[in-house]
Amino acid sequence: MRVKITPTHRVPTEIKLHKVSAILEIHFDDESIYELPSEYLRVFTQSAEAVGHGPGQETLQIGKEDVTITDIQPVGNYAIKLVFSDGHDTGIYSWDLLYKLGADFPLLWSNYLEELKAAGLSRRSPLHN
Repeated sequence: MRVKITPTHRVPTEIKLHKVSAILEIHFDDESIYELPSEYLRVFTQSAEAVGHGPGQETLQIGKEDVTITDIQPVGNYAIKLVFSDGHDTGIYSWDLLYKLGADFPLLWSNYLEELKAAGLSRRSPLHN
């Protein structure tokens, strides 16, 4: 799902991966803390595989309930690359994207669930954040 990102100029001060709960915890320099489930991050990858190369080319990401993050790699001083257990490793998550995903989690997740419903699909179980 394509996400419109506006620059926040926020940078993480700490990033922790909680492997058992499959949560990526991110602390930002404005003292905000976000706990982002692996499934959520996988669904909202901004890679060409998921969002295409332009508007209208998005592919609804489904069946990601059991996906976990297996590796985190720095990308310069502006982003991280997340490697997921389903083999997806082409998404770059900028600080602005991670901040947006954290700040707008309830709205973005609700929109995703609505898109699933409109496609006649559903998730197996509720997402716990």
